[in-house]
Amino acid sequence: GAHPEFRIEWWYLTANLQEADGTPYGIQWTLFRTAMAPGEAAGWQNPQIWLGHAAVTSRDQHLFSERVARGGIGQAGVRTQPFAAWIDDWQMAATSKGIENLSLAAQTSDFSYDLELMAEGPLVLHGDRGYSVKSASGQASYYYSQPHYRVSGTLALPGGTVQVTGQGWLDREWSSQPLAEDQRGWDWFSLSFDSGDRLMGFVLRGDSGDYTSGTWISANGSATALAPGAFQAVPLASTRVAGRTVPIRWQLTLEEHELSVEVQALNPHSWMGTSFPYWEGPVSVSGSHSGQGYLEMTGYE
Repeated sequence: GAHPEFRIEWWYLTANLQEADGTPYGIQWTLFRTAMAPGEAAGWQNPQIWLGHAAVTSRDQHLFSERVARGGIGQAGVRTQPFAAWIDDWQMAATSKGIENLSLAAQTSDFSYDLELMAEGPLVLHGDRGYSVKSASGQASYYYSQPHYRVSGTLALPGGTVQVTGQGWLDREWSSQPLAEDQRGWDWFSLSFDSGDRLMGFVLRGDSGDYTSGTWISANGSATALAPGAFQAVPLASTRVAGRTVPIRWQLTLEEHELSVEVQALNPHSWMGTSFPYWEGPVSVSGSHSGQGYLEMTGYE
């Protein structure tokens, strides 16, 4: 459910998908809530603003769209019984109790998708039982994930409709103080390895140094918080996107799990030219571990 006493919040779903012939795709569905003041109110006096982002990415296309809504008038929101998150006709909704089984839909003038998600593992609490520290000075968020969705459905693209299957990852996060004053942006990785293990890792870039952390998720679903600095991410190659230089190939290391991998963007031009622009797209993983995942990068100029 929503937490209107906090300044920002999101319901963030990404999925790595494939056609039967192995052609890869990625999709994103995100509902953001931001508060101009704490709490709720009726009608147009409601201080909550909602944003929706949807995207489909292939090797040669990155299609995205944005919706904006005011809280209090029914155009966007979240309910818990049964769960549903929506903005206009974009919706993430439970098909059973909780969020274990979801339907996901978005329609735009360029693309649409209609997907079914079934969780095959437990929820994961990041940090200290869901309290995820983001800086040495103590900025933090409440943060958990459902990284175990099996996904199936259809993508309607400019070239036609395709049937896809794959893996999905839902992030739930809320906070009123996500970044320290000197932090400019972040690089966030959600990776699913062929071994069944998973990794969430992030780098928060700051003028006084980077802050890194994350969570190792074993194949059985058990989660271990990583100590600050244990997760390391080094850019190997960059490209120009929307007038910005953005890393699109990374070297990631995590010594305690003997991880040393390269992460490569499926489509280097996966730029979200939305109200607050950022890079978001599917990635492949090779090296000590193989797999796939998603990468989000903000704060690049």
